[in-house]
Amino acid sequence: MNILILGAGRVGESVAESLASESNDITVIDTDPARLATLQDRLDLKGVPGNGIQPSVLRAAGIEDADLFIACAPLDETNLVACKLAHQLFNVPTTIARIRSPEFEDGTALMRERGGFAVDRVICPEESVTRTIGKLIEYPEALQVLEFAEGLLSLVAVRAVAGGPLVQHRLAEIPQLVPGAQMRIVAIYRQDKPLAELLGSTAIEPGDEVFVLAATGALRHVLGALRKMDRPVKRVMIAGGGKVGLRLARQLQGQVQVKIIESNRVRCDYLTSQLPGDILVLHGDSTDEELMADENVQDMDLFLALTSDDEDNIMAGLLAKRMGARRVLALINRKAYADLVQGTTIDIALSPAHAVIGELLAYVRRGDVEAVHSLRRGAAEALEAVVRGDAGTCRVAGRRIEQIALPHGAQIGAIVRGLPVPDSAALSDPSAHPQRGVVPEVIIAHHDTVIQTGDRVIVFMPSKKQVREVEKLFQVSATF
Repeated sequence: MNILILGAGRVGESVAESLASESNDITVIDTDPARLATLQDRLDLKGVPGNGIQPSVLRAAGIEDADLFIACAPLDETNLVACKLAHQLFNVPTTIARIRSPEFEDGTALMRERGGFAVDRVICPEESVTRTIGKLIEYPEALQVLEFAEGLLSLVAVRAVAGGPLVQHRLAEIPQLVPGAQMRIVAIYRQDKPLAELLGSTAIEPGDEVFVLAATGALRHVLGALRKMDRPVKRVMIAGGGKVGLRLARQLQGQVQVKIIESNRVRCDYLTSQLPGDILVLHGDSTDEELMADENVQDMDLFLALTSDDEDNIMAGLLAKRMGARRVLALINRKAYADLVQGTTIDIALSPAHAVIGELLAYVRRGDVEAVHSLRRGAAEALEAVVRGDAGTCRVAGRRIEQIALPHGAQIGAIVRGLPVPDSAALSDPSAHPQRGVVPEVIIAHHDTVIQTGDRVIVFMPSKKQVREVEKLFQVSATF
């Protein structure tokens, strides 16, 4: 796929890195030639210096041949105008814009093709990070919670601890140990490496990072099977009152007790004017041990280091954990730093750019892919694909799971049957329409489960190298 990216900042760089690793033709436009040169030295892509809202620059970058245009420059206005030009002057099939302002919502009249900015999808890293943290507050035992099939299914990562009902038991024993649980373990990472194969004899060990696909309504039951249930999050301390910190504080107001520590006095005054009086805004340094002690960091259920500086976030997170904070999350942009601190005393390292990668990958994947989630900082992936065609035109339709040639280690974890099929699928395959009034059904996959046309299938892949093989399984062709 030919992909043109406007902006080589943190988000643009992460997007380019993720997509370039999949043999796409990537071109990046940025006003800073030095930044582009650094990217070109590290990644297999083309850099074009210039202003991305000038048609001549877009043309020089090869926009006439682009299949996808991603605008992630620092300014919303630049991204909106660039998408409009890409669509109106160059007929780019799909445009995506990074927009921070809540005034420009996905799917509104302002974004539509006619009379609007012609943006097919709006992405906002700050919103994605806030949504991710919200899920971790709702399920404090989890390391990651991702939704599929309109929220009916969730993929959850959890650290197994001694004493959990399933810990030190074989996978074959799960039905007896947790009867009635709608769940399937799709991957186990031990000492940061995936187990090559999950067999009935495979046992879950303390410290394992376990990925479980389950009906969303059964999540608490599933989490309790792998570790003792944590008490609900009631007290949260946020280090950093920037865009993410402010957005999160607004989301949490009235639900939990929130304290914000911000080093910039002017920003503190602004936060105070934007937030209700029950949210305490403190002027200070989150790496100041005396301040942290005075504000009782040891009583916090969750400490969130959300400043724009990776080093400050790491230091604040380490300090908060040492002083007794129950759980610590640090916002980290550099992948090397995230890999370094994940699984240490910092419980969760979260990258803003990787939080939105999945939203972009759904437009890059071949076949009828509804949702994609990037896992373990881009190393693994889970996708939701709609089954189209029939047994004669699709390698998946009408077959038992044991008959499907999945790549080694990849697993079909669950199926949702009865959800409306997206228009693109319905137009090419009218038989894919479910009957009206059918209640969606969550089916946990087994070896003899038969996949039907119109099903939404959730596939876990421990390596991104397996993506192309899985995509081919869901593509419809006259013969295969």
